[in-house]
Amino acid sequence: MNIKQRIIGLLSEFEKGKYSNILLNEYFSKNNLSKGERGFITEVFYGVIRNDIYLNYQLEKRTKSIKKSWIKNLLKISIYQATFMDSDDKGIAWEATELAKKKFGVPVGKFINGVIRSYLRDKDEEINNLKSEDKLDILYSYPRWFYEKIKKEYQENTESVMISLKKIPYMSIRVNTLKYSEKEFEELLKSLKIDIIKKLDTIYYIDSGVVLHTAEFKEGKIIAQDGSSYLAAKILNPLPGEKVVDTCSAPGSKTAVLAELMNNSGEIYALDIHQHKIKIIEENLKKLGITNVKPIKLDARKLKEQGVKFDKILVDAPCSGYGVLRKKPEALYNKNMVNVKELSSLQYEILESAAATLKTGGELVYSTCTIFSEENTDNIIKFLNNHKNFSVLKFNLPENVNGHFDSVGGFLIDYTEEILDNFYIIKLRKDFE
Repeated sequence: MNIKQRIIGLLSEFEKGKYSNILLNEYFSKNNLSKGERGFITEVFYGVIRNDIYLNYQLEKRTKSIKKSWIKNLLKISIYQATFMDSDDKGIAWEATELAKKKFGVPVGKFINGVIRSYLRDKDEEINNLKSEDKLDILYSYPRWFYEKIKKEYQENTESVMISLKKIPYMSIRVNTLKYSEKEFEELLKSLKIDIIKKLDTIYYIDSGVVLHTAEFKEGKIIAQDGSSYLAAKILNPLPGEKVVDTCSAPGSKTAVLAELMNNSGEIYALDIHQHKIKIIEENLKKLGITNVKPIKLDARKLKEQGVKFDKILVDAPCSGYGVLRKKPEALYNKNMVNVKELSSLQYEILESAAATLKTGGELVYSTCTIFSEENTDNIIKFLNNHKNFSVLKFNLPENVNGHFDSVGGFLIDYTEEILDNFYIIKLRKDFE
């Protein structure tokens, strides 16, 4: 099957409501493809989703309604290649035309050829006009409200932020040191001819996802996890024998880091509001060989009603997810500012409930995978104003992690970080009751 036909099929499945990352991982597990083929499919598939607004804008200028999604997706793929990849323009037009002719006949092939060549003639002028007319939202495919919000918060860095959130992500894998070693994992990578892009403690960013289909992954020796998620758990620094709670734990990857740091001793309560996610946590932790965790179905806002006190608490709160758009680009199109404000309120309620259960002298990490102040700095300022018995603790970060500290001492892994997810992390201590 032609590789672009494969991508068209994937885009068709995505349009039916499937999550992009799950869809792609499942496809690669069922199809024997070369490293180059997987790389090309990944870049174009995600690229079309990430740039959907721009691609639709260009199609609407050159066509009336296109009823067949196959044709529309072929055109999107072609325009994406011509705009965002180092591709041969003539080759793009020729290949798309031939594919269309084989599937629908010569007239459709001519239509495809005409649309693509029209775009190629106008491409440079189109891009310059969008920049000069303050339409970066269209050029970089963001909802207008999101663009205005980025301009307000990031000002002269607006374009850099928008470009950063559209970068192609790398696969990130954490070594489960309860079962495996970094040396063994690096030997596995060599045998599979996989390159290391960046290393952060036991987190490896690599240029292939084929490790997800190895025995080592199935046996729980390695786990898919981003460095930002890992850091949120590591910064909490739970000690062996302590009583800890992860308030929003599914699918359990951060919980696993906590358990590993505690050498599988003490107690960790892993909370989630959904029963099916509790089962996922149980399955994942069992595979990883973790035995000190108790998954519990509980709304974290009701934690303070349980009458239990904890030494350490991780509040990785539900959020808008705008820090992980590289991996989940569709999140950009299914939320708005109302959702951000609603999530901010939910996050604050969870934080307050968790804080009430923290022992005196205990420590809490609050984190989100988003970039907006409403869900990060503003929530913490509000919390500290209402809870004078809490203070902010300083913490260290690896030198190869980029970002900035905010006005209250929280760290935002931001647009300057080329590899890790954008993430907000702050550490608090309960000084007295």
